[in-house]
Amino acid sequence: MTTNKTAQIVSLQLCVGHEQPMKPVDSANVITGFGIEGDRHATSEVPRRSRQILLMDEETLEGFGLAHGQIRENVTISGFDLSALERGQKVTLGDEVVLEITGGCDPCQFIDDIREGMRAEMEGKRGMLAYVTNGGTIKKGDPISLA
Repeated sequence: MTTNKTAQIVSLQLCVGHEQPMKPVDSANVITGFGIEGDRHATSEVPRRSRQILLMDEETLEGFGLAHGQIRENVTISGFDLSALERGQKVTLGDEVVLEITGGCDPCQFIDDIREGMRAEMEGKRGMLAYVTNGGTIKKGDPISLA
């Protein structure tokens, strides 16, 4: 796993409605077993709770020529290799928040709506989904590390 001292949150977004633009925020309240307060994907209901938060790395977005939030991720990070994470591993965001990785996020039709053919190109690269095991507040600039 490649991480370094500069591994950090570079952008936070809330999904406020189906097909509505993501809402950038400077900080977010993350609730244990629920997700990000104000995000439409926040839920404690099985099986959707395994998709409470989507993490994406800035380096992959840049490789595809995409902006923060464009693939509808909640947390954009930099300097941390998400692709090396496995289901069940935990990451810490800031001082309090701990997320358990539940798996990769499969590209859906929405990705081809951004750019035709990108869905196939992004297979295995659309970030990681996570469940909140410990809540708290996160903000841009907070560090990310293995828990």
